[in-house]
Amino acid sequence: MSEAESASGTQRTIVSPTGKATQVKLVLLGESGVGKSSLVMRFVNREYIENREPTIGAAFLTQKCHLDDRSIKFEIWDTAGQERFHSLAPMYYRNAQAAIIVYDITKASTLDKAKSWAKELQRQANSGIVIALVGNKLDLAEGESEDDNSSTEDNERQVSEEDAQAYADEAGLLFKETSAKTSKNVDAIFTEIAKKIPSEYLFSASRPDGRGARGAHGNIDLMQPTTEQRSSGNCAC
Repeated sequence: MSEAESASGTQRTIVSPTGKATQVKLVLLGESGVGKSSLVMRFVNREYIENREPTIGAAFLTQKCHLDDRSIKFEIWDTAGQERFHSLAPMYYRNAQAAIIVYDITKASTLDKAKSWAKELQRQANSGIVIALVGNKLDLAEGESEDDNSSTEDNERQVSEEDAQAYADEAGLLFKETSAKTSKNVDAIFTEIAKKIPSEYLFSASRPDGRGARGAHGNIDLMQPTTEQRSSGNCAC
């Protein structure tokens, strides 16, 4: 697959002694309504549901991503975007190796919130965390609609790709614009994150005594984020 090209030939190949994919904890952050749940459901289950109900607390899902030099099992915490849940977010990004911060390209205010999440993660999360900034709802921008007759009047974009990319470069973040509805760039951003996970982490985590993140699947009690009900699938990335 073109999005999952081999990393540099000088990079050490990571092989788990058990033959299993290395577990990588990933958290999704962003305002309510930006499409976090739709994004992760597109990645994990290859489906899109219109008018999805807001996440309550958090949801947990897993998906594997296979690259030439590594095999990763993402353990994904999809957090609620409502402000009332903000103070509980550290429970989910604590010890995370990766984070996706999502904003809506049709609502400029959601990028401002995304920037504040990036600052919080860089200040409080793991020092080596891989952070990706994702502008979702690309299908609502000109030329990305499923309707070939879309015009400039149909373009609802408020955040330019150039401005978001410039911010991501300045802040040291990965960046993609995606559409959970059409699936554009969804696999690509998870693939880019998988490539950026430090080899040192993968090597140590693959040791027999290595421990991966654990969690719950589905909507959960915010005060019990370690309940074990797991779901997994095989990713096409």
